[in-house]
Amino acid sequence: MTARSNFDTLVTVYGGSGFLGRHVVRALAKRDYRVRVAVRRPDLAFHLQPLGRVGQIHAVQANLRDTTSVEAAARGAHVLVNLTGILKEGGRQRFDTIHSFGAEQVALAASAHGARMVHVSAIGADENSPAAYARSKAVAERLVLAAQPQAIIMRPSILFGPEDDFFNRFASLARMSPVLPLIGGGHTKFQPAFVGDVAKAIANAVDGKLRAGTIYELGGPDVHTFKELMQYILATIERKRLLVPLPFFAARFKALFLQFAPAPLTLTPGQVDMLRTDNVVSDAAIADKRTFAGIGIEPEPIEAIVPSYLWRFRKAGQFRSRVA
Repeated sequence: MTARSNFDTLVTVYGGSGFLGRHVVRALAKRDYRVRVAVRRPDLAFHLQPLGRVGQIHAVQANLRDTTSVEAAARGAHVLVNLTGILKEGGRQRFDTIHSFGAEQVALAASAHGARMVHVSAIGADENSPAAYARSKAVAERLVLAAQPQAIIMRPSILFGPEDDFFNRFASLARMSPVLPLIGGGHTKFQPAFVGDVAKAIANAVDGKLRAGTIYELGGPDVHTFKELMQYILATIERKRLLVPLPFFAARFKALFLQFAPAPLTLTPGQVDMLRTDNVVSDAAIADKRTFAGIGIEPEPIEAIVPSYLWRFRKAGQFRSRVA
């Protein structure tokens, strides 16, 4: 008997044109799924089409603030994947509307159309967090599971990869500033996850290989403090900069003004609040095998990936002879 092809399965990926989105779309296309990418600006999503075969990837307009467009993008789909998220608020893009309300609309659409759902949240999601970002992510998880109890939720740590907003941002800052701030003393712990590994985990969930109604926590193989990550970035781009401890209260005061600054200088009060909590996989997730290791994925360390794209921040690029 001939096996059923994944090309018979349509997956709608909300927010599929972003950093994580393009890796998820690529992973799904490689597994022969038909992919409908639901984004606010389909005209800015043409870069996704070469990731699959002709006609395999198609972008449609959808806005998580608009229930009608969310529902329309779900029609005929077998699986809905919600990747939509923002790191800072601006205009009508608010944490509560995009993360919480929007995620609930996707879950309600999944329930209405009999589709499975994969929702991407974040490690640190907590309704009692001082950060509005983390609170909205936790509320989203609760609303998603209420509307679609079989939904699979992914909580990645900070993501790294060629277009990431962490390593690139601080490397860019180091290129223009003699000082890098260690907010809260630089003691906050992180467990960076390679974006390709997270995309693979999401594709496995779409395949039906993961437990329904389960929250997975995805962190890389190593835990680093914020200070250690800054030291690693400086060593990789071969620059010497002062690492200056900055207390949380002082950082939050500065963020009141820096939230309006252009990248890479941007710093919001919410980002400072997020640094008060470690961004690592919980012991409970490890014990319950709700991690990369638990689903059979060996995550890449930062040393294997980050130097391949941070070389551009070195004074002489990638071609200068380096002394062993």
